[in-house]
Amino acid sequence: MPYLLLALAIVSEVCATSCLKLTEGFTRLWPSLGVGIGYALSFVLLGRALKHIPVSVAYAVWSGAGTAAVAGIGVVAFGESLGRLQWLGIALVIVGVVVLNLRGGHF
Repeated sequence: MPYLLLALAIVSEVCATSCLKLTEGFTRLWPSLGVGIGYALSFVLLGRALKHIPVSVAYAVWSGAGTAAVAGIGVVAFGESLGRLQWLGIALVIVGVVVLNLRGGHF
């Protein structure tokens, strides 16, 4: 259950971050509300997950998965491009999350 909460926190954060681009500087109401609700929900869910998952692991997974997902959404939904160096950076973030999880056998 804690990892389900963490996964939902990640999805909520990724949705909020994606909406952030659509707010046009918080001049558009609906995307702005999506940002606020998404981030609030994400932190509530992350907080609940932290009752059972070490903060070092949970935050690494939350931020790493969110970073990778938002980069992918930027490419697919917003037509952004990533070069080889950016892809390498995303791969290193993922490797870092995996290494942090190796210490406690949480995955």
